[in-house]
Amino acid sequence: MKRDLMEILACPICKGDLDLEVFEEKDGEIESGRLCCKSCGECYPIEDGIPNMLPPDLREEISS
Repeated sequence: MKRDLMEILACPICKGDLDLEVFEEKDGEIESGRLCCKSCGECYPIEDGIPNMLPPDLREEISS
């Protein structure tokens, strides 16, 4: 994921702004980390460079 994407991403639940926490970055791309909403506190994982912006209940159903 590129940092520029932060300009257009918002929390899918409450539309709030997101904070970025980077765990791994490679060649200017965020490989792993998480996005956390400043308003409702929900967090969304970034895995293999892709932010998973599904609400938590849907994430659990799909990964099962």
